[in-house]
Amino acid sequence: MAKGILGRKVGMTQVFGENGDLIPVTVVEAAPNVVLQKKTADVDGYDSVQLGFADIREKLKTKAEIGHAKKAETGPKRYVKEIRGNEMADFEVGQEVKVDIFEAGDTIDVTGTSKGKGFQGPIKRHNFSTGPMSHGSRYHRGPGSMGPVDPMHVRKGKKLAGHMGSERVTIQNLEIVKVDTDRNLLLVKGNVPGAKKSLVMIKSAIKGNK
Repeated sequence: MAKGILGRKVGMTQVFGENGDLIPVTVVEAAPNVVLQKKTADVDGYDSVQLGFADIREKLKTKAEIGHAKKAETGPKRYVKEIRGNEMADFEVGQEVKVDIFEAGDTIDVTGTSKGKGFQGPIKRHNFSTGPMSHGSRYHRGPGSMGPVDPMHVRKGKKLAGHMGSERVTIQNLEIVKVDTDRNLLLVKGNVPGAKKSLVMIKSAIKGNK
């Protein structure tokens, strides 16, 4: 069962471990989240906690969203996500969730939206090999064969050119190197998906330690 928090990706830096090793880390700013709603297995069929992150002006939200936030005695939030599981059952509506729910050494899963790359060809999008680049070749960066003759159409799922990136991506089993409660920062070992200032969701790893 998971515990989690919403935050913004700040960027990457590096820290030194106790043994002197250089560790690349991603800095995630996780300002206090507010519990907007709780769901229970008895009433809703499953346990979860709905978190709100980042304030937003009321004129940009609907009356329903504003009223939903007022039940938690807070303002409307830009991002609202649900964390399933009963590990956060102790939190009540209106209570703040802070970075101190995690500790250094915890294993987590980080979900975000990958960087958008626009319309790309099959070589960049699917890592295809190029054809001969020498003079006289009539095939350089094409998609290759469209499939067998028999169906007389291109099969569904054929890897072709198209929109690349801007997808929901989860990287599993990352390690928290440091928790800075004073500045609401989490230092996560390695890289996490998304551009700077983008939303990321951090949850305890569902697969646990390897």
